[in-house]
Amino acid sequence: MYLNHRIWPCILLVCISISAAIAQRLTGEIRLILKDSSGAAVEASGVLVSVSAGIRRHYRTDNQGVHTFRGLPFGPYHLRVEKAGLATSGIAIEVTSEVPVEREVTLGVAPVETTVTVQEDRTMVDSRSPTAARHLGPDTLDYRPSAAPGRSVLELVNAQPGWLLEANGVLHPRGAEYDVQYVIDGMPLYDNRSPAYAQSLGIDEFESMTIRTAGYPAEFGRKLGGVIELTTARDMAPGWHGRMTLQSGSFSQASGFASLQYARGKNSVGMSGEGMMTDRYLDSPVRENYSNHGSGGGVSARFDRVWSSSDSTRFYVNNRHTGFQVPNELLQQSAGQRQDRNADETMGHVSHTHLFSSRLIGQARLMVRDTSARLWSNALSTPILPSQERGFREAYTGGSVSYHRGAHEWKAGGEALFTSIQEDFRYRITAYRLNPGNVRIFDGDVPREFHFNQSRAGRDQAAFIQDLWRRGSLTLSAGLRFDHYRLVEDETALGPRLGAAYAFPSAGLVLRASYDRVFQVPAIENILLSSTNLISSLGGEGAFLPLKPSRGNFVEAGFTKSIWNQLRLDGTWYRRSVNNFADDSLLLNTGVGFPIAFREAVIRGVEAKLEVPQWGPFSGFVSYSNMLAIGYLPVAGGLLLGDDADLQAEGSFPITQDQRNTFRSRVRVQPHRRVWFAMGGAYNSGLPFEIEGPANRTFINAQYGPAIISKVNYDRGRVRPSVSLSTSIGIELLRTDRTRMKLQADVFNIGDRLNLINFSGVLSGTAIEAGRNFAIRLNASF
Repeated sequence: MYLNHRIWPCILLVCISISAAIAQRLTGEIRLILKDSSGAAVEASGVLVSVSAGIRRHYRTDNQGVHTFRGLPFGPYHLRVEKAGLATSGIAIEVTSEVPVEREVTLGVAPVETTVTVQEDRTMVDSRSPTAARHLGPDTLDYRPSAAPGRSVLELVNAQPGWLLEANGVLHPRGAEYDVQYVIDGMPLYDNRSPAYAQSLGIDEFESMTIRTAGYPAEFGRKLGGVIELTTARDMAPGWHGRMTLQSGSFSQASGFASLQYARGKNSVGMSGEGMMTDRYLDSPVRENYSNHGSGGGVSARFDRVWSSSDSTRFYVNNRHTGFQVPNELLQQSAGQRQDRNADETMGHVSHTHLFSSRLIGQARLMVRDTSARLWSNALSTPILPSQERGFREAYTGGSVSYHRGAHEWKAGGEALFTSIQEDFRYRITAYRLNPGNVRIFDGDVPREFHFNQSRAGRDQAAFIQDLWRRGSLTLSAGLRFDHYRLVEDETALGPRLGAAYAFPSAGLVLRASYDRVFQVPAIENILLSSTNLISSLGGEGAFLPLKPSRGNFVEAGFTKSIWNQLRLDGTWYRRSVNNFADDSLLLNTGVGFPIAFREAVIRGVEAKLEVPQWGPFSGFVSYSNMLAIGYLPVAGGLLLGDDADLQAEGSFPITQDQRNTFRSRVRVQPHRRVWFAMGGAYNSGLPFEIEGPANRTFINAQYGPAIISKVNYDRGRVRPSVSLSTSIGIELLRTDRTRMKLQADVFNIGDRLNLINFSGVLSGTAIEAGRNFAIRLNASF
């Protein structure tokens, strides 16, 4: 059931009233103090750069000669300090811990002639990282291609090797289904954040991203297919600051974002808002793009305070709403069907950081969240009329301490999650057979009406300890995590994590390897429906097994190589073996998916990415992924209907995310400091499919049209390969010390090619990419 109505306001009150701080996972800070040769404070400016982390931050110290860089990913940095009349200084700094790094720089009198050696290229490779994390900094986010509303974060992640964006914006890292974890300013979100399930996350609110697919520190758990860390903007420069983004394009698309921040002394307060509408919110199952309007928006507010050199504060709250139509197929459109969905979310979180000493730092986090989703249909829906209301409330608390001593970076902590889930689902069958061909859709013993209503509370706890040890060119990481999960099952697990990296500085080469023992809980979407024995209520055909968490072993080995100090090459080999492999199924063609599990899956592959951070006027990347993902029968958990109900079945099959070859590229050229051009490309070799529902070819053609069916290779059981090219142009309209304005235009799928993403038979899971379309985006900041 939901949390007690008297307890819930108390939790919110605690969130508002307790002292909080900017507590983030695996990020540090640099505290810079500038003085002249007499010891007096110096006001100066400069830039902090890390090519490997995608960071380039311009700064100006205050009248005390002090500036603090917060939220920095671990790795090497180059700091440049400039002051008229004083010698320019450049120093190397390495951030290896959450304990702040303090640097005092003394600027001498500038000689008549000075030569400053630029050392930014030395930050090209993080020689001490045993993980395969990819950092996307402000420049990458600023120059990104435009995206459809609600998909800007998803498209940036999809450009990384190993990630697959399936129908309706569902991300799949290395074959994982619904096992993506988002971490926003240190707060984990474990539910599906794709446009069809949750409120959209716009990229404009965030300053940087870190994307992980292996080498997980022990503090990460529950969902480990992939981890996406998002950091909100944290500029505390004095005075007013603001940003604005306006975007328009094909499909009557219009979206906007605006933020305003004011900082004075030790306080900073900010607010932001966004809104969008489009006539192509989800991926359409047919070229005609029927009934696909979507709209939504959100507001957020944050408060930061630096209490002292030992304490700082952050409070963040937001509210989002999205409403959209479910796109029709041909027969549904001719019948006059209309189905609508909406999603709402309110979230607040606070965090507190205290620096006990120069070696010891503590963090505490608290979050509450209320999420709901609704589906309803008109009377003309065919062949089934579904409706649903579901939601969950969540309270999260966690804390950690980090200790730096010598070559060791220790961290230990724990977290607890309290959830309350409510699901109310019903349907009414409007037609057991459909024309043409009078094709049977449902067996006669499937009841015409069905209703499910249930609520349940969950309690999860976790604890971890980890260490990062460095000696010379060798870096070792080790951690251990304990998890307790109690929702539909009650289970515990221990998960060791190991990693190593060895650097060859003269060759610009780092070799790395990692092992993760993972424990992953089932997807929360419709989990009560999937975890209840409903066979007798659904016609008596099927089976039911308890839905248990997944347990797996993830192994990765790879390298990072700097080439000519201008290019970076990453290569990776990995293997994942998972018991109770998570997948999803569909309830009677209703469009309502729910989790199930197969006995086992083995996923292995190789990935490569060649990146040019900046080489003269050129920047960009080329990436390639090859993956083989095989699942093994029988089905091991969940509500099983139709052919899935065979609990004695044996054999193997390619899982639905088994795309063998994936290619991504984007190259940007800047011939003038205010003008740039870019070209991008994508190739997907095609996903496997299994027809759900009638296999009658005449009926399928009538449902989707011959153009869609021509993109299906029935002999191979796969969707045919897809290719898409895009181009962009950007112009900087205005740039001063405080103000910047940029206009960008993008054209996608230049060749107007029909690309099929998924094909899952009649009335379920078929989706195509958009044809040729464009977007125009205006960015302004001050």
